[in-house]
Formats: sequence, structure tokens, C-alpha cells
Amino acid sequence: MRGALAPFFIDGPLITESTVRQLIAERIEGTEYYILSVDIRPGNNIVVELENSGPVSITDCVAISRQIEHNLDREAEDFSLQVSSPGLDKPLRDFRQYIKNVGRTLKVMLADSVETEGELKAADEWGITLLSVRKERVEGTKKKEIITENLELKYPDIKQAKIKLNFK
Repeated sequence: MRGALAPFFIDGPLITESTVRQLIAERIEGTEYYILSVDIRPGNNIVVELENSGPVSITDCVAISRQIEHNLDREAEDFSLQVSSPGLDKPLRDFRQYIKNVGRTLKVMLADSVETEGELKAADEWGITLLSVRKERVEGTKKKEIITENLELKYPDIKQAKIKLNFK
């Protein structure tokens, strides 16, 4: 048919990480919330992890989820959405998470694959101070000596750090 318009197709996904991040940013502006990750998986499964200097509330997760849902068009591209805080089993990924968890015990894998554990005494945007307590055998005896040391670690030296849960 002459003069008819050809259908218009967009190459690539309509839902992008930057679009989702922008929608979240609009909702959390002026709050203590920040984005840890936005992951768009196959089938448009959107997974968002948020963090806060205090507890992350379900009410806030629902409000942020609604902000995203109401601004994406399911008619154009269907999606599923999950908005949550990271679980306690997830590694710390942002310096603000370290600051939030000062006083807790961390299990740390260093970049050279050495593992250490200790109380997180201090954290800032450059690194952490970890109070490490370990037992070492005294040479020539069966006796063990308790060694306590403050480890000053920069973030590039940390391969992974997780909160150690104590059920006492």
C-alpha cells in the first residue's frame, strides 16, 4: 500500500537499568535510602536492592515498587519487579553498609584469599578498622595464646565481607 506508514519497532529493551535507577532516585531523593543494585534479568525480571542508614521498611519498599510500576508501561513490555533490602547473608558492597554495621562481627576474605574475622570498630569511605582476635599456638608448647590486633583495611584489600550472625 503506497503512502502507508511502516510499523515502528524499537531495537532492544524498553526497560533499562538507567530508567529504573532514575525512577528510584526520584522517589528516594531527600531520604537516607540509596541504591545498592538494579538488575534486569531475562524476561524483564527487575530486581532492586536498597539500603538505608537505618532499617529498610517494607512500607518504603512498597512505595518505591509502586513508583517504578506506575511509570513503566506493562502494555509495551511486561515485567516482574522485586524491591528489597539485601539479606544478612549477602556480602557488604558499599562503604555505607560498613558504617551501618560498626560494632558487629565480620568475616572478611582479603584480596589475597586470607580469611579473618573480628569486630568492626570503625568505617569510612576509604576503609575499615577490624579488631581481630585469634588464638595461636605458642611455639614449643601445646598452649595457645590470644592475639588481639587492629587491622586497618582499605576496600580494595577486601574481596568479600559478611556479617557473622551470633545466635547466643
